[in-house]
Amino acid sequence: MTFSSPPRRNSTAFLIATWFGCGFAPIAPGTAGSLAGLLIAIALYYYGGYGRGTLLLLTVTLLAPAIWAAGVVAKQTNQPDPQIVVVDEVLGQWITLAGAATFNWKTWLAAFALFRLLDVWKPAPARQLERLPGGWGIVADDVMAGLYGALAIFVLDRFHLFSYGI
Repeated sequence: MTFSSPPRRNSTAFLIATWFGCGFAPIAPGTAGSLAGLLIAIALYYYGGYGRGTLLLLTVTLLAPAIWAAGVVAKQTNQPDPQIVVVDEVLGQWITLAGAATFNWKTWLAAFALFRLLDVWKPAPARQLERLPGGWGIVADDVMAGLYGALAIFVLDRFHLFSYGI
């Protein structure tokens, strides 16, 4: 009789894909991932003075590891787009925020709400990008939703929506 050990999980891939465990949130893990991305952006801005350029640099730097990790976790969980994979939401949230020139509570709230709406809605071609194989499809649709969000934030910012008032 031969016994086989359970498949070994790639802990680095799970750490990145779940964004350090945010993907294990019992309710709305995608929202938890977006919120984690938002909180990192807020901390970078208020404590480091970093803005949209840094968010874009972080996004570009994390893109390849995110695609790899999402693909590994999808394969190891035998799911095409596991709910626990939220690194794509972090990237999409950062891309959305990169559309802003002004940062304050209104920007943070609008970017968060817009990205979540666009991530759920998935206007074309985001929905079609979801069909790409492995980690590519898991990440690409959120990148597209983030680009739409960035465009919306950019336009709203041009109307000075985030500059006036409280």
